[in-house]
Amino acid sequence: MKPNTHTPFSHVAATKLVPERLRPLELVLFCTLLTACAAVGPDYRESPPVDIGSSWTLPLASVSESADLTHWWSALDDPVLDRLLATALAQNLDLRHAAARIDEARALRDRVAGQRLPTTSVGASVNRRRQSENGPLPIGTIPGLDATQTIYDAGFDAAWEADLFGAKQRALEGASARLQATEIEAHGVRMRIVAEVARTWFTAVGSRFELHAQHATLDTLQQTLELVRLRHALGDASAADVDAAHAEWAGVNAHLPDIEARQRAAVLALGVLLGAPPERELALLNSPLTPYTLRALPVGERADVLRRRPDVLAAERHLAASSADIGLATAELFPKLSIGVGGGFQALSTGNWFDASSSRFSILPLISWRLFDGGRVRAEIRAREAVERQAALAYEQAVIAALGDAERALGDYYGGLETLERSQIALDAARASHVHAKTRYAAGDIAFVELLVVQRSLHDAETAAMHARTSAAMQLVALYKALGGGWEVPAAPPLDANPARAGTRAQPRAPH
Repeated sequence: MKPNTHTPFSHVAATKLVPERLRPLELVLFCTLLTACAAVGPDYRESPPVDIGSSWTLPLASVSESADLTHWWSALDDPVLDRLLATALAQNLDLRHAAARIDEARALRDRVAGQRLPTTSVGASVNRRRQSENGPLPIGTIPGLDATQTIYDAGFDAAWEADLFGAKQRALEGASARLQATEIEAHGVRMRIVAEVARTWFTAVGSRFELHAQHATLDTLQQTLELVRLRHALGDASAADVDAAHAEWAGVNAHLPDIEARQRAAVLALGVLLGAPPERELALLNSPLTPYTLRALPVGERADVLRRRPDVLAAERHLAASSADIGLATAELFPKLSIGVGGGFQALSTGNWFDASSSRFSILPLISWRLFDGGRVRAEIRAREAVERQAALAYEQAVIAALGDAERALGDYYGGLETLERSQIALDAARASHVHAKTRYAAGDIAFVELLVVQRSLHDAETAAMHARTSAAMQLVALYKALGGGWEVPAAPPLDANPARAGTRAQPRAPH
């Protein structure tokens, strides 16, 4: 006997496993009872426990109420953003690609599920043949048998392998877990697209606001330049003051092309994200500005992040699949039972082809068992166990990374809100100071240099306020993404992130 081959029992040996008068229905019931044995390998129940701490490190985020993050952008009351996201979710090519991957994973799962059922084939044939009269079996010399014959055959064949030790069950568990992981990863793509569209739109809006602020600054500097020219004509200002005022105006004017280019690039990127030509949304360059309000939001408990984050949920499903693979590999250590059934009609003439006397039938139970394979199966089991340990570590890493992302995003957003509030206070003060400085300069109470300093302060305050608003909006998008917002949580097995309640995977059980 050669290694690496199955060792089947003979037909006679196989039939000794069942009584001689065992009818086909009884044989099927017998095999069904055999398949009731427990599946080998570990029974995956819950994700491994991971210590996630008790609460958020940022006091402002320590709230128990959790906002609905499924369509978080609706809270901004921005109809343009609503339209852009609705279009992107329907037409984005990355999302359509992810949907195709789901279809592939579902088909692979269905293929594995089909392996648990019998395979049946039917066929019919007409075989015209002539036997040699000089061969070892001289058909033509036997009375009543012609050397030339036509054999008519029609029938069916069926085969089924009993899942004695749960190999097919484990394969289906693994395929189902991988399908769920693919679906969750597709939701992760959706979340990324939502964030990217919102981030790009806020870039376009921020550039638009910055452009308006620069134009307002230019108007102010233009008025100042005209005032300086008037005073120069009256002999109250020098030519150097006029040149300085013009230089200030020209410096701000030089920034406009760069801002316009950034706005245009963002709008072109929106077209691509919407699965359309880049120029699709160019009309947004001249559309009315839509103000949006940025505010603090409830984020819920830390464990809520783990129930929403697609990367964490997908890592947990990959862990479940790797656990099922251990059982699939372990089942190779045990015997396999397959049943072959065939039947039909065979005759030498069409006249009696389908008579009862032309019927044929066979049933063949077959047991095979690897007795020696050079340790390959046990090596495969060890490899699968190592893969499971890697998947468990990947899950733990995903949990910790998700909490780190959420903590950083919370700190960035609340810091951004504080920066925005303070920059607005600074802008209001700079505007009031500029009004007073212009009045005093017109009255001749201050020199032009002092007015120039105030104008530069106003310009810097306006620019800082616009940057703070855009930055806070970007940080809001990052926060929602870190919290796992922007998609519906799938009906996946629950994740209990509390170490005190988290279960462990069951130990492998021996077959009955």
